[in-house]
Amino acid sequence: MPGIDECLLDVMRLPGARGAAVVDWTSGLALGTVGDSPNGDHEATAAETAEVARMAAEQPAFALGSPEPAAGGAGSAPPVEDVIVTTAAGYHILRFVETDFDSSVFLHLWLDRAEGNLALARIRLGEIAERLVLA
Repeated sequence: MPGIDECLLDVMRLPGARGAAVVDWTSGLALGTVGDSPNGDHEATAAETAEVARMAAEQPAFALGSPEPAAGGAGSAPPVEDVIVTTAAGYHILRFVETDFDSSVFLHLWLDRAEGNLALARIRLGEIAERLVLA
C-alpha cells in the first residue's frame, strides 16, 4: 500500500497537474507536498485550503443525506467526498481521505485548466485517496 510520497507522485502524473499536497484539515499542516504551489508557499496553501475543507466538512447542510459512518474504524468518514474550486487558470480539487483514526486528511490537487481534465482528475484522485496509507 502506497504512502504519502508515492501517492503524491501518482497525482502529479495526471495531465495538467501543477502541484499537490496531503493536508490535515484540522491543523492546516501539509503532511506532504510535490510540484508548485499556487501562491509559492506550500505551508500557506495548506493552511488556506484547510479552511475551505473544514468549512465544507463541518456544515450540516452537506451532511444531510450522507450515509452513516462505517462501523469498525475509530474515525468517521467526512460527509463530503470532495470540493472543487474553479479559477480562471485552473481547478483545485480537495479530496477527503477516509482513515482509521479521525479522517481529517485531504488530498489537494492544483490542476491547470487548459491542460487538465477535471473529470479524469476527480476519478483518479478518488482512487489514489482510497489507496493512501497514513502511518
